[in-house]
Amino acid sequence: MRLRFILPLLALLPVLCASRGSRSDDTPMPLTVPAFTAYSEPDPEALNIGPKGLTDWTLGNEKLVWYGKFTNRGQLMVRATVHIGPLAVSKFQLTVGEQTRVAQGTSTDPREVITLDFGRVTIDEPGYQRIELRALEKTGPTFADVSDLVLTGPAAEGAQFNRPPAQRGAPSVHLRYPTPPDAQVVWFYNEVTAKTDPLWTYYMACGWHRGYFGMQVNSPTERRVIFSVWDSGTEAKDRSKVGDDDRVKLLAKGENVFADSFGNEGTGGHSHLIYNWKTGQTYKFLVAAQPEGDATIYSGYFYFPEKHRWGLIARFRAPKDGAYLHGLYSFDEDFNSANGQQKRLAEFGKQWIKTTDGKWTELTSAVFTHTGKDIRTDYDAGAIGKNFYLSGGGYADGKVKARDTVQRPTSGKPPTGINLPSSP
Repeated sequence: MRLRFILPLLALLPVLCASRGSRSDDTPMPLTVPAFTAYSEPDPEALNIGPKGLTDWTLGNEKLVWYGKFTNRGQLMVRATVHIGPLAVSKFQLTVGEQTRVAQGTSTDPREVITLDFGRVTIDEPGYQRIELRALEKTGPTFADVSDLVLTGPAAEGAQFNRPPAQRGAPSVHLRYPTPPDAQVVWFYNEVTAKTDPLWTYYMACGWHRGYFGMQVNSPTERRVIFSVWDSGTEAKDRSKVGDDDRVKLLAKGENVFADSFGNEGTGGHSHLIYNWKTGQTYKFLVAAQPEGDATIYSGYFYFPEKHRWGLIARFRAPKDGAYLHGLYSFDEDFNSANGQQKRLAEFGKQWIKTTDGKWTELTSAVFTHTGKDIRTDYDAGAIGKNFYLSGGGYADGKVKARDTVQRPTSGKPPTGINLPSSP
């Protein structure tokens, strides 16, 4: 979880990439696209991409890939700035759409920076383009260090690429669920069906003013159900600096659930269950609130479809609260950024709340927000069937805009027939 407060439009960060300008004779300057804005494919961790670009490229089966949004058609001249070891020769292939070009570099000086000239390609239509650099042959121990792409020509005008750290990761996308005025919400119920599952994805089902509850892809072999509650009134990153009277306390946890604390993004109580959830399967989440004086006890329940029953993930006592659930939301997040070109897509629904009078109310309206300004615009939200969907990443534009309200049809069936916990 990266963000504590999503109800405002969240840190609108300028993300237009790269060195760009005009010469005194009004000739456009080249568009320089740093290699540290690119991705390693197919393995997002295979290539050594960092602040200096790609260094020590030895793996010929891994590609360095940029994604850019072009506003103009026309010719695009492509060069790459690289460093090749002394007395070495390396050959590379550049691919844009179905167009491939090959260039070779030779180095005689260990300090020499070489420009690989791939010539011209054509951008036929405005929109996102994938630019792939593949290493073919080498005589030295490595193919090269790559510092950047250099683009010129009519198609380069106005083109936009990532500018890290803000937008190398897929945009985070959110749904905020308005609730009736003065509603005292004791239960918040939601369902999530993941449609894609890239590494480092968090599909958060039940978020509220004090915490969040959902499921993550943490590694190629590990997935989690995660439930966390923030400490009171602090923006500290180190929990050791949070006083005892501000700390969330663990009251109970479910079988095989790990519980501890978290920091760096605010602080609080954390719990997770290692659980091999799958795409295409619908999972049910329930958060309960029980005010006690100036504190509130929050419980997170997960429905185990293979057991046909609910199970407690954790129960925390949150000090300096005393409120019922409010500020309800869901989100779809890329929490690493190394594979931010991959689409995160999930369906959310159906959303229900139960108030202190025992009444169930269905939430069929949501307000969409996203991280980042409208430079990287590969996000979307809407309704599909009786669910909402959220999508972030994938370098394909959606139709929704920040602060748009999206609607879904009513299901008409409150979640009373699935053996809910008897009390919060």
